[in-house]
Amino acid sequence: MLLTARKALQPPSSSAPKAALKPPSPLTTPKPALQPPAVPPIKPQAPPTDQSRSSNGFHNLPSPPIAEQRAELGTWLEVGSMVEVNDPPLFGVIRWIGQINNIPEPVAGIELDQELSAATDGSYLGERHFHCPAHKGLFVRLRNCRRDSRFPEPELPINQVDRCNSIAFANWSSKRVEEHTPPLCGPDARLTYEGFKKGIQGHLNSCYLDASLFSVFSCCSSFDWLLFWPVGAQNNPISQSAQDLLRCEIVNPLRRYGYVCASKTMALRKLLKEETADSGFTNEEKDPEEFLNQLFLLLQVEPLLKIRSVSQKAQECFIYQLFPPASPPLSPLVSPAAGLLRVSSVQALLESSFMHSGLKLTEAPSCLPLLMPRFGKEFKMFDAILPSLSLDITDLLDETLRQCSICQSVAQWECLQCYEDVDITPGQLKQYCNTCNTQVHTHKKRQTHRPVEVRGPLGCWEGPVHGARQLMDLFAVTCIETSHYVSFVKHGPQPTDWLFFDSMADREGEIKI
Repeated sequence: MLLTARKALQPPSSSAPKAALKPPSPLTTPKPALQPPAVPPIKPQAPPTDQSRSSNGFHNLPSPPIAEQRAELGTWLEVGSMVEVNDPPLFGVIRWIGQINNIPEPVAGIELDQELSAATDGSYLGERHFHCPAHKGLFVRLRNCRRDSRFPEPELPINQVDRCNSIAFANWSSKRVEEHTPPLCGPDARLTYEGFKKGIQGHLNSCYLDASLFSVFSCCSSFDWLLFWPVGAQNNPISQSAQDLLRCEIVNPLRRYGYVCASKTMALRKLLKEETADSGFTNEEKDPEEFLNQLFLLLQVEPLLKIRSVSQKAQECFIYQLFPPASPPLSPLVSPAAGLLRVSSVQALLESSFMHSGLKLTEAPSCLPLLMPRFGKEFKMFDAILPSLSLDITDLLDETLRQCSICQSVAQWECLQCYEDVDITPGQLKQYCNTCNTQVHTHKKRQTHRPVEVRGPLGCWEGPVHGARQLMDLFAVTCIETSHYVSFVKHGPQPTDWLFFDSMADREGEIKI
C-alpha cells in the first residue's frame, strides 16, 4: 500500500502525457450499513483502472474547478469551511490546509460526514495532520473543493457608500445645473417640493445632512454667499470641489427640479471625510451642527457670528449653542391631561443665555443659527421649546442705543438680578436710564443688585429713543426624534406657509431609497 501511494503522488514524467484525474475505483465503495453516496460507474472512454488510485485517504478527483471557482479559492476556503468533493458529492468540513511532500499545490484535509473505507483518521503516510474518527479523513487538492451545495451561498456584504453610484440608483439620478437658481417661495415652492421623489434623497444615515441642506437652501437665500465665496485664493482643490458640488449638484438642482439624488450628497460626505479624516461622515449618524461647522471650515468662509463677553475680546463662531441657567425662564402652559408643562421660547432662551453669560453681539449677523439645549432621551430641561417666529436682538447688540425699560429714554444701565426679579416681569431684559436705575434700586429688595453700565456709541445722547428694532425672521427649524432629523421650512408670508421635509419618507420595505 505504501508503494502504491507513493506512485500515485509522484508527478508524471515530462515525456508522458498527463493522465486525467479520476474518481475512486469501485473497490473503495463505502460500507453498506452507513449508506454513503454511490460511486459513479466507470465510463466506457475511461482509461484503465490502474490510473485511478485511492490510497491512504488521498483522492485524485476529476473536473478541475471553473475559473470563477478558482478565483474564489482565496476568498472563502479556510479551515472550518463546509465543502463537497467528487460527483456524486462527498460532503465534509475542512480541518486542515497545507502542503504534502511531492504535491506542488495546497492540499485540504477534510472530515467527511460519512465513513469511507479508503479514508483515514486524519493522518497521511504515517504523518498526522488533524484528528477525526477513523475512515472519515480525506485529503484532496484544495482546488477540487467546492462550496457545500446543500446550503445557500452567503450574500456578500454590500458597500453602502458606493451603492448610491451603482445601477441600483440609476432611476434616482439628478441633473447638474450650472446657472444660479434663486430659492423658491409661495405656491411655486409647494408645487416643486411636495410629492413623491422630492427634496434630497436619504441614504445610509444621511438625515442629518439632508435636513440641514434643505433647511438652509431650499426656500431662503441667507446662506447663498457660501456658494460664491472666493475659495480660489487659498488654493485648496478640495474646497473648490466642495463649493462646485454644493452649488451645481445640490443647491441649483434642488431649486430647479425639487430633487437631489443621494450620490450627490454622498460625494459631499466623501469630501468631508477626506478633509477631516473622519470616516463617520460617509456611514454614521452625525449632528447638524457638526456637519455645518465642518462644511463652513471646508469652504474656508468667515464665521457668521462675532460675540464679545464683558472681559474678553470678540470671539467668532458659526453656530451659537444656547446655555440656559440652572433655573431657566419658563412660560408654563396648563394642560388638562398632563398638568403643568415646562415650556420656553427661543426668544426667552436666547436672552437668558446672553444675559447670564455676559455676552453681546458685536454686529448684527446676516443669519443666526441657534442650537437648542438638549440633554438626551431620559432627562430634558423643557417639555417643549416654542419656536419664535421673529427674534428681537436689539438689546443683545453691543455699542448700540437701547431704550430704558421704564421711560424709553437712552438706557445706561442693565441689571442681571432684575432680570430674575419676580416683582418686575421676570424673564425680560431690564435696562434703565440714570433716573430709573436709581429709583428701581432704591427699593430695599433691590439694594443688593449690581447693575452694570451699558456700552453705547460715542456721543451725547438724550431724550427718548425712537430707533427701529433689530428683528430676525425664522425661516427653518430642524428637529430630532429617536435619532432621526426632519425639517420645517417657511416658504411664504402666511402663517400656514410651512413645508415638512423627511429625506427617509420614501422608504419601501425598510430599504432606504
